[in-house]
Amino acid sequence: MSGFNRVASVPMQRTLFESISVSQRKLAEVQQQMATGKKAPDFASLGIETMRNLSARTLLARQEAHAAVGNRIGTTLSIMDTQMDGIVESLGKLRDGLLSAVGTGRADGLQEVVEEAFQRFRTGLNSDEAGQFLFAGSQTTTAPFAPPTLASCAGVPTANAFRNDAVMAEARVADGLDVTYGATASEMGSKLFEAFRTLAEAGTIGLTPTAAQTSAMSQAIGQINDGLTTLRAVHAENGRRQAQVEGLTTRAAERTLIVERLVSRNEDADLAEVASQLVQRQTTLEASYTVFSRLSKLSLLDYMR
Repeated sequence: MSGFNRVASVPMQRTLFESISVSQRKLAEVQQQMATGKKAPDFASLGIETMRNLSARTLLARQEAHAAVGNRIGTTLSIMDTQMDGIVESLGKLRDGLLSAVGTGRADGLQEVVEEAFQRFRTGLNSDEAGQFLFAGSQTTTAPFAPPTLASCAGVPTANAFRNDAVMAEARVADGLDVTYGATASEMGSKLFEAFRTLAEAGTIGLTPTAAQTSAMSQAIGQINDGLTTLRAVHAENGRRQAQVEGLTTRAAERTLIVERLVSRNEDADLAEVASQLVQRQTTLEASYTVFSRLSKLSLLDYMR
């Protein structure tokens, strides 16, 4: 009689084993989706969406790179803007002090104002970002403005006071669009340096300036006016570049969000739906185990008596 039992149960067990194996595989797939949050373990498993998603990810990487470059340039231009503001402000105060001294014939504290303005001018031109001099052109490891003190400006030709070159930085901030940006110390400060040289050659200005010093101050006022006109033009161009880069960076960030949503729609699993499937497949697998357990206890002998 044992033969009847084997003939009846082996095919049934094989069928149940196959069913349980399928249920286990489907449950494992859902568990992986729940753990990773992804529809598939790799791009190949996405089927017809594979090429579309690869293209989308390439575009996403490019947009993220553009946004990162734009943010970096925006930071650099913002620092440049701050330094230019500081120079304009300090030179404006110096000009006012010189005008007052020429008009009244008294120069109370003027020498200190001149020294302070020079140091602010020098600090601004030699400002850096992460150790790279901002206004040095491509010579970013060398301070672009050479004279260390006001007195050292006397007799120095303008060309010798600056060590920058005229090479501007360039970066790609959008597909097919490279932006040239920056300014150089000589572009910003050549005419202003001439004013400091004039004052340095006039000597230390005391409480009552000499006739020669008064003449030098008048000359310096004209040089400052010319220099500020040039600096404000450079400042305005820097602001225009800043606005352009900001706009391009914003658009790159917006495009990044759009592409991210596209990638997410094709790759990311709906966790609420996955959770529901997980419960269903666990229930199905448990039911398969129960049926297998019950059928394993049955025998044809039980029905042939």
